[in-house]
Amino acid sequence: MKLLCIGRNYGDHARELGNAVPAEPVFFLKPATALLQHGNAIRLPRFSSDVHHELEVVFRVGRTASHISSERAWEHLDAYTLGLDLTARDVQQEQKEKGLPWEKAKAWDGSAPMSDTWTAIDPGTPPGSMAFSLERNGRVVQRGTTDDMLFPVPALVAYLSRFITLEPGDLVFTGTPAGVGPLAPGDVLEGKLDGRTILTFNVEAEGER
Repeated sequence: MKLLCIGRNYGDHARELGNAVPAEPVFFLKPATALLQHGNAIRLPRFSSDVHHELEVVFRVGRTASHISSERAWEHLDAYTLGLDLTARDVQQEQKEKGLPWEKAKAWDGSAPMSDTWTAIDPGTPPGSMAFSLERNGRVVQRGTTDDMLFPVPALVAYLSRFITLEPGDLVFTGTPAGVGPLAPGDVLEGKLDGRTILTFNVEAEGER
């Protein structure tokens, strides 16, 4: 299993970090060890002092996809949920300044906390617009809708399949809206999809038990 993550897929998020809005999808990978299952705590790594939350709608691949068209994309996805693309923002900035890849800032163990509540996809009636939000300690910090994606899900899946074969069980993180911000030990995160809370994580410092 691999995690394929889309960057800068919401214009407001690209602008809040001072990045140009991309002309085509930007993607990077996380390993399977980045996945953090529901029920575990987010553990902030010692190598960063500025880990940010990024709430995203995540789609699961159900059928192998290679060089597919966007019109056929929904046939290759079987479910969706919410996940977090945790980012060591200080490390990412260092990597960007050196022209180096982002994995050091994005792909550490536990950097992809996931909900365990999945909604099945019927290819004949693909999902419509989804509203999602993240609360940090009871206050809404991120809010978005999939209608605001620069590149919609079918286009993303087709694009990814041009470069990497998508296999059953792979996860596609589709990008985050504006409102990203730092996490601290003791924080409680709750993610809502269409008004329903399906993601909850407590935040700890690395080394705590």
